[in-house]
Amino acid sequence: MILLHIGHIDAMVLFVSVAAAIAIGLRLSGKNDSVEAFLVGNRDLPWWAILGSIVATETSTATVLSVPGAGYGPVGMRFLQITFGFLIGRTIVVQLLLPLFFQGKLMSAYEVLNKRFGGAVEKFASLLFLVTRNLGDGLRLFLAAVVLHKLAGWDLATSAIAIGAITIFYTYFGGMKSVIWNDCIQFVVYMLGAVATVFVISNQISGGWPTFWEFATTHDKLTVFQLTPPAGFSSSTWLWVLSEPFNFYAAVIGGAVLSLGTHGTDQMMVQRYLSARSERDAARAILLSAVVVSIQFALFLFIGVLLACYYAQNPGTQFTTSDEVYADFIVNHFPRNTGLVGLMLAAILAAAMSTLSSSLNASASAVLNDFYLPLTSTVPSPGRLLSITRRLAIAFGAIQVMIGIWAISLDASVVSNSLTIAGYSAGLLLGLFLLGVLTTGVRTADALIGALCGLAVLLCVQFLLPSLTRSADLESGIRVAWPWFALIGSSVTFFVGVGLARLRSHTGDERGGDV
Repeated sequence: MILLHIGHIDAMVLFVSVAAAIAIGLRLSGKNDSVEAFLVGNRDLPWWAILGSIVATETSTATVLSVPGAGYGPVGMRFLQITFGFLIGRTIVVQLLLPLFFQGKLMSAYEVLNKRFGGAVEKFASLLFLVTRNLGDGLRLFLAAVVLHKLAGWDLATSAIAIGAITIFYTYFGGMKSVIWNDCIQFVVYMLGAVATVFVISNQISGGWPTFWEFATTHDKLTVFQLTPPAGFSSSTWLWVLSEPFNFYAAVIGGAVLSLGTHGTDQMMVQRYLSARSERDAARAILLSAVVVSIQFALFLFIGVLLACYYAQNPGTQFTTSDEVYADFIVNHFPRNTGLVGLMLAAILAAAMSTLSSSLNASASAVLNDFYLPLTSTVPSPGRLLSITRRLAIAFGAIQVMIGIWAISLDASVVSNSLTIAGYSAGLLLGLFLLGVLTTGVRTADALIGALCGLAVLLCVQFLLPSLTRSADLESGIRVAWPWFALIGSSVTFFVGVGLARLRSHTGDERGGDV
């Protein structure tokens, strides 16, 4: 493995970037003297800060490296189609779900389900969030550690512990305000790193921009929309729509439902909305986040196209996956000891910490409001509640670090499949919320059975369907593209719940009511 040796200037830029971001975030966070201040920033954060936090939170280290990989590979700029789905999904969030979170002073997204179905569904949804969020983010912490190991040669366990410890520190002391302000700063850091990358790569392409534009046009790298299968695709159109993640229909329809789930039912996102000064401010942040994400993805995809042109002129490097391309360029072709390498490492750390800090705070909020407070007979003092919340944040930080270290011993396919399963929650939670918002006759048992059926169907689609559909024409079987998973999970959950309610009404069985 070729490792990146950090010079003194790069090390200084890395240290100053991380230290300054944390210091500024803590300074802006102010005093946390209550649970409301710690978890939702006293509901007094500006919309533009929440906007930056939303974007930074949904951008992990894997995103920073894999999106350029998509631009480098055959996908090119077609990846950008999914952002149109994101905009549609977030618009529906604003119209359908956001008003629910501003009915009273809620602290958890799943309190909405408690009002409709009772405590059982609330706790089920919250537990589903906690398990999938901490499993997924623990594995993302491992992937961030892998990147630092490849780039700088840092020990995997040490990398995971260092990222976790820094994030736990500013989350513990600064609370939600610190998380959001640090997210904004970290967003600026990794975007600066991306802009710097554009100039570094373009300066190393022989022939400059004219050569690049010719390459991108000739290789069809700049096409955004793909409405029909590519030339030479031998199977049917419906199979292409179902199995190709970057066709227009999967990207826009699947992306809309996915964003509706992730940004309408995930406590990590809802907690940001609850930190806004008003519902209108939260709506503004949600809608504009789709625009900013589109710009961000366009920038990272453009980096991938630049890398494709560069490596076409400089062949010889073999990549196992396209995700390795950006990291390889940073290691082997970034100018040394100029501060740029330090900035890129700071960008990678920033992407990892922004996701992790949000997860810790949201997990602590979910446990406190969905489990601890409903089960306690007497409400503890404000100081005691704040202490419990901070300890919960530390506990979830430790859990995610342990998952990250445990993942070191796992096979890569296990990590990949675990991340896929963790992503099922968006569709299942969306199905539960839709049952709560759009129906009146569905009971607690109907909703829970619907969610379990949704999970079972998703597992079958992911792991059983390919083996059952293998044939001479389809050697790998039918593999449903990931943008469809949220639609499948939410649809099964919703329609099974509705179907059970109608079956009960037809048979006259009124048992299984709300609890």
